[in-house]
Amino acid sequence: MVLVRWFGHACFEIVTSDDLSLVIDPHDGRSIGIKPPQTHADIVLITHDHFDHNAYSVVAKPEAEVIHMFVGEREVRGVRIRGVEAYHDTVKGKRRGRVVLYRIEVEGLSFVHLGDLGHVPEEEQASKLKPIDVLFIPVGGTFTIDASDAWKTIDVLTPRVVIPMHYWIPGLNLPLRPVDDFISKAPSTWRVERIDRNYIELKREALPDKTIIVLSPQT
Repeated sequence: MVLVRWFGHACFEIVTSDDLSLVIDPHDGRSIGIKPPQTHADIVLITHDHFDHNAYSVVAKPEAEVIHMFVGEREVRGVRIRGVEAYHDTVKGKRRGRVVLYRIEVEGLSFVHLGDLGHVPEEEQASKLKPIDVLFIPVGGTFTIDASDAWKTIDVLTPRVVIPMHYWIPGLNLPLRPVDDFISKAPSTWRVERIDRNYIELKREALPDKTIIVLSPQT
């Protein structure tokens, strides 16, 4: 059993069955107007060096492994990590620089976090990320792909579970669009599961046959 917890914006925690905590793109809360993440991580992944994604000191244990914009493959404490280079914009990083997309394998599940991806992934990038069980995807536009390009990205990556991120929620002081822009473009055959908590528990054998979208509370 793997637990996935959302701390708002692009910050997610993956907790393994033996209580290993991996946090991706931590923020400090105060700088963006929402609550800070409340956890202590053994591993921290940073997709790019912007203030709302790189506040590792807020969550990292003293002995934590902090992995900053790593491109390549490595294994840390039994977790397989692959970093794939991409861009924060549509012009090969000329406006906002580059980002690293992370593929994480743990307990038979594959997770992909797209950070502040600013373009639809190219075929070579997609091939390094697939297959994907759980996809954390930005949908709020302005600094990342918007709702329309998020759907194009999903078509390219074909995940089993989609968890939107990096969209406007109450209190957030960044000019992002709400998640409803993204949900409104969902195919009629897709299931949207709205949960009343900020976490889900996953097992490989219990993954859905058809792709679903999971929405956590927006506060």
